[in-house]
Amino acid sequence: MAMLGVVYDAAPAPRRPHDVIAVSGGRSGDRPARPGPAARGKWLCGSVSADLGEVIAKVFDQAEARDPLHARTWVVLVDGVRHQLDLTRAEAARRGVAIHIVIDVIHVLEYLWKAAWCLHAGGDPAAEDWVAAHALSVLAGRVEDAAAALDAQSTAAGLARERRGGVDAAVGYLRGNAAFLRYDQALAAGWPIATGVIEGACRHLVKDRLDITGARWGLAGAEAVLTLRAVIANGDFDAYWRFHRAQEHRRVHQTRYQAELDLTA
Repeated sequence: MAMLGVVYDAAPAPRRPHDVIAVSGGRSGDRPARPGPAARGKWLCGSVSADLGEVIAKVFDQAEARDPLHARTWVVLVDGVRHQLDLTRAEAARRGVAIHIVIDVIHVLEYLWKAAWCLHAGGDPAAEDWVAAHALSVLAGRVEDAAAALDAQSTAAGLARERRGGVDAAVGYLRGNAAFLRYDQALAAGWPIATGVIEGACRHLVKDRLDITGARWGLAGAEAVLTLRAVIANGDFDAYWRFHRAQEHRRVHQTRYQAELDLTA
């Protein structure tokens, strides 16, 4: 499985919960949604052979190259996997940099939708507003209130244990990750709260080449192609090619004929 990381710069763009999630009658038509922060200077890396810790270290290397004095605000967007969280915090501690971890809000929405289908019939249009209402609660910083409401609604509906799996999963996710779901603070500070940049990279960096019909890859070949695609995407190909030619010249010519040249001189 490929592991990807992205580093980018973004000016703060403060928003409100209703700028992110709209419910029926929620936002006045004369008050347009505020846009989120725009990514600038994107840098991608990826690997199919390195472990997650190595990819995270590369991401931190790039971030430190941009901010060696750790003077800027570092926001780290993750998908909420516990191992990923542990490695990210350990890497930040090792480098002595303060980070703000935010779990991608899309993952929260996925859990809320799973809960919704425990309480609504399949295809029920009311499920959309139900999810939006609970999502707004989470975005406003009321994570525990949202979790308690889900629990209470499933109890009031008299759901049998085997039918409330989606609700229990959502409640557990919200409560277990509450420290990384402070979207009220993130929105007020103008931080990004979703990982659309990495989702796009998964498509154009990996799937558009490695997942084409009929393709078969060995690990070494896939790693080489993925690395080269990242170099091109980052705008570093010309510099890389100069380095490649210099290394080829040294390997093919200098190391073989340098002694003869020295004798001739």
